[in-house]
Amino acid sequence: MSGNDKRAWFALLESNTTGTGRQFCAAARARGLRPVLLTRDPARYPYAAEDGVDTLVLDAADQEAVLDACARLADAEGLAGITSSSEYFVAAAALVARKLGLPGPDGEAIARCRRKDTQRELLARAGVPVPVFHAVREVAHAVRAAEEIAGSVVLKPVSGSGSVGVKLCRDRAEVRRWADELLSRTMDERGTPVPGLILVEAAVDGPEFSVETFDGEVVTVVAKHLGPEPFYVETGHDIPAPVPADVAAALGDTAVRALRALGLGWGAAHTELRLSARGPVVIEVNPRLAGGMIPAAVEAATGLDLVDALIARAAGQQPPTARSGPGHAAIRFLLAPGAGRIAAVEGAGQAAAAPGVAHVVTSAAVGGHVRITHSFQDRLGHVVATGVDAEEAAHRAARAAGLIRIELDGPAGPAEGAGGR
Repeated sequence: MSGNDKRAWFALLESNTTGTGRQFCAAARARGLRPVLLTRDPARYPYAAEDGVDTLVLDAADQEAVLDACARLADAEGLAGITSSSEYFVAAAALVARKLGLPGPDGEAIARCRRKDTQRELLARAGVPVPVFHAVREVAHAVRAAEEIAGSVVLKPVSGSGSVGVKLCRDRAEVRRWADELLSRTMDERGTPVPGLILVEAAVDGPEFSVETFDGEVVTVVAKHLGPEPFYVETGHDIPAPVPADVAAALGDTAVRALRALGLGWGAAHTELRLSARGPVVIEVNPRLAGGMIPAAVEAATGLDLVDALIARAAGQQPPTARSGPGHAAIRFLLAPGAGRIAAVEGAGQAAAAPGVAHVVTSAAVGGHVRITHSFQDRLGHVVATGVDAEEAAHRAARAAGLIRIELDGPAGPAEGAGGR
C-alpha cells in the first residue's frame, strides 16, 4: 500500500465474488475516496489487482483484527467509512463502523436478521406474514416438521445467500434426504462454520417479487423469474414489476413493515416476497443491497445508482441525484448449460450491440470448469436491457442473452467462479 495517496480511506470488508463488489470500489473512487479491500484471500477477487485496489490481508472473521486495521487507517489519512458488498460481512462492518463513530446501520439488528430462524420469529411476533416454519437440528425432526405442515415444504440453511441449499421437497423421502444433506454440511461456500440448524417451512404458492428499499423507503418492486423446481435459481428480473399499482403498494408496504419489525431501515435492504392468494408473504429480508445485478438494472431503468447511494451513506456524503431513465429494464442470466470444461464463449459482442442493451457481462472463461450447484453459482453472465415498457425490456434482454453461446467439453473440474456473496 502506497503512502503517497492522501485521500481518505474507505474500507470494504471482503466482497462479492460476483455482482457489485467491483462497483463498490469504483463508486468510492468516484467520490474522492481511496478504497481498500480487507480480506483473508485477495486471490478471490481478481478485480482488485486489475483495478489497482489497495488490499489489507487479515482474518475478516476476527472483528478485533478488523477494528484494529480500521483504526490504523483512521490514524493515517483518515477513514471515511466501512461497509461490505457481501452479505456474510455486512453485520461485522456495521459493528466496526459503530465502534469507530462512523455512519452505519445497527450491526446487532443485521446479525439477528441474517439468522433466518430468528428473523422468522421476529416477523411472526410483529404480525408480518411469513410461511409456517420450524427450525430443526435433526433429520427426524425435519420429517416431523414437514408432516405437521402437511404439504410441500422448503428446506434451507438458517444462514447463507444466493439460494445455496434451498430446495422444495414434496414428500417425506425428499425431506429426509435433503435434511441429511444440509445437516451434514459444516462449512458454507466461504469456508465459514455453519450452525447445525435448518429451516423447514411451508411452500408458498404465487409469483415471487423483491422490494428494494433505501433508508426505509421503497425504491422499486422487482418481478423475479425462477428456474425449474425443486430449486430456486433466479434466471431474470423485471424492473419495475409489471403489476397493478395496488399490488405494488401492498408488496412495498409489507416489506417496510418487515424492516421496522427487524429494527432495520438504514441504507439498502432487499426483501423477497411471494404474492399468495391471501396477499404478500415475506420469504426473506436481506439487510444489504440486492444481488443478482438488480442495482445495475435499477440504474438502467431509473437513473438511480444504488451502489453510489450506499457508498455516500456509509461515508457521510451527499446522496446522488437520480438521472432520467427509460423507465423499464430487465435482466436475463446466462445459465451454465451443464457441467464440464468451457470450450468456447461466443456472441457477447453481438449481444452488447443489440437494441436497448445496457450491460453484458460473461464470467465464463475458456478453459475454466463449471459444475451445477443449483444456486447463483450456476449463472455465468448476464444481460441488462431497457425498454419503454416491461414487455420491450424483457424481449430485448432475452433476445440478447440468446445470442451468447457457451460451449462445454470434457469432464467437470473445480467450479468456475465458485465462492460466496
